[in-house]
Amino acid sequence: MRKYDLEERTLKFAKNCIDLCKTLPKDSINFELVNQVIRSAGSIGANYREASNTDTRKDFFHRIGICRRESKETKYWLDLIMHSNPILSSTIIQLINEAQQLTLIFSSIFCRYNHKT
Repeated sequence: MRKYDLEERTLKFAKNCIDLCKTLPKDSINFELVNQVIRSAGSIGANYREASNTDTRKDFFHRIGICRRESKETKYWLDLIMHSNPILSSTIIQLINEAQQLTLIFSSIFCRYNHKT
């Protein structure tokens, strides 16, 4: 079984989202969708890093909750990008799957932490 570094994984995910966005046609719809997906995808890793370095359990819980919400939001924006750019579906589906995996990971952390309080 392969061990994943969640900081590295979330960074790679955000970079992959950026790489996808660079390939999209430059039109008014994609412009708005790109802004949203880049913000939410980048926020996942940024908040995970904050959670990893927090001083309190309450702040950790709060940051992991944000990671979970941002990964769900990123999946939403990726779904809309796929709708607007169906020719790139195979690439986008991989990112949607990763967003879903991140949601499940952060949900697991969130529930485990919440159960211990």
